[in-house]
Amino acid sequence: MSESVWDPGQYLRHAEHRARPFLDLLARVGDLPGGARPRIADLGCGPGNVTTLLADRWPGARITGYDNSPQMLEKARAHATATLDFAEADVSAWTPSEPYGLIVSNALLQWVPGHADRFPAWLDGLAPGGTLAFQVPSNFTAPSHALMRELAESPRWHDRLGGLLRHEDAVLEPAAYYDRLTAAGCTAVDVWETTYLQVLHGDDPVLDWVRGTGLRPVLAALADDPGALDDFLAQYRDLLRAAYPQRPHGTVFPFRRIFAVARRGET
Repeated sequence: MSESVWDPGQYLRHAEHRARPFLDLLARVGDLPGGARPRIADLGCGPGNVTTLLADRWPGARITGYDNSPQMLEKARAHATATLDFAEADVSAWTPSEPYGLIVSNALLQWVPGHADRFPAWLDGLAPGGTLAFQVPSNFTAPSHALMRELAESPRWHDRLGGLLRHEDAVLEPAAYYDRLTAAGCTAVDVWETTYLQVLHGDDPVLDWVRGTGLRPVLAALADDPGALDDFLAQYRDLLRAAYPQRPHGTVFPFRRIFAVARRGET
């Protein structure tokens, strides 16, 4: 197992909570160039479940979902139609090969170091009046991630896990995204943040959540040593239980996200 391996089933265990920010993002996207058939790219489409929401919003659009995970693409292709397809691509190097009305990304860019440096190339790939829209998690200082990093850097785990996990600089602050997008020439930029108070259910639901995303590097690094992996997960689980206690109606898991919608000028 390597860091690049994703488990679509684990990821989709919290599909409703993961899809909600995408719907909130799309609600702020206006009309697209391209008439009844706008061209849309979904960067980091994952298992394709939210890519289908683009087809619901723009039924006549020609949509391509891009991802670099074979496991995710295999799941996504079950959603393919005559106007919705999926292709393998490394978003850190992807450049539009044709004009797009919308380039959108949902909870991907935190995995792409220096992703803001890609904005000019993506904006150049938009048709006049086209839109770049994305949302990224910004909870890297939350207990779920801070405790994971602290445990990985502790004497017990440092030799195997030290320096492995992402820090808060995985994403920019909202004002920095605004500055980068306006500097790239966008005529209209809308940036905001939201903290969702997600109520999760079941045993150790926060651990179950991060197993599908942020914990993946640890799962990969310790995959060849099941005993060590079990030890790490037990220690991390206990820390999460203290940080996110169960309540009568579930476990509240606050989750901060940053959104941006930027429009290219008409000329």
